Amino acid sequence: MNQPLPHPSAHEGAAPPTAPHGRCPAAAAKDPTPCEGPHDAATIVDRNGREVAGCVQHCARLLAGLEGARVHPFVPAQHALDIYSRARELPPFAWEIGR
Repeated sequence: MNQPLPHPSAHEGAAPPTAPHGRCPAAAAKDPTPCEGPHDAATIVDRNGREVAGCVQHCARLLAGLEGARVHPFVPAQHALDIYSRARELPPFAWEIGR
């Protein structure tokens, strides 16, 4: 059962509004980057077991800012490796510093 995963926020405890229409659920509302590929290419699981599906781009950006999060084990290996590789190169909340 998928439960919505709140986006991390460096400034607030509450989750920001959902992503704008036409973007994947993993896209933070303030993240200006476009989705890459299918909006359900992968699923991120936080440390509490909450899940959110999204494109590879936004799953990587979300993973970079969630301590203890991981890619769901049923995500295809190619997508999982891409997400982990991208997340490793990103600071948390990359959109806040223009990345």
